[in-house]
Amino acid sequence: MAKVIKAGSVEKAVKQVEIQNTQVMKQADGTEVTVVTSTQTRPVDEMITQAEAELVTAEARVVELKADIVEYKKIKG
Repeated sequence: MAKVIKAGSVEKAVKQVEIQNTQVMKQADGTEVTVVTSTQTRPVDEMITQAEAELVTAEARVVELKADIVEYKKIKG
């Protein structure tokens, strides 16, 4: 599932982002179309905080996977 992120409306001086979750589907004739499955509007500061938290989690997962590879290579010899 992909995301389309763009500037949303500004209400009460709080900048917003609009996030559209999309999915590629095939029509009966075989052509592919991109369908918006859901849309949400959230404060941009909240989304920055969430993205930074996800990045930290992803970086921790990379470190964990690298350690796993080292262990697998030790076993392999």
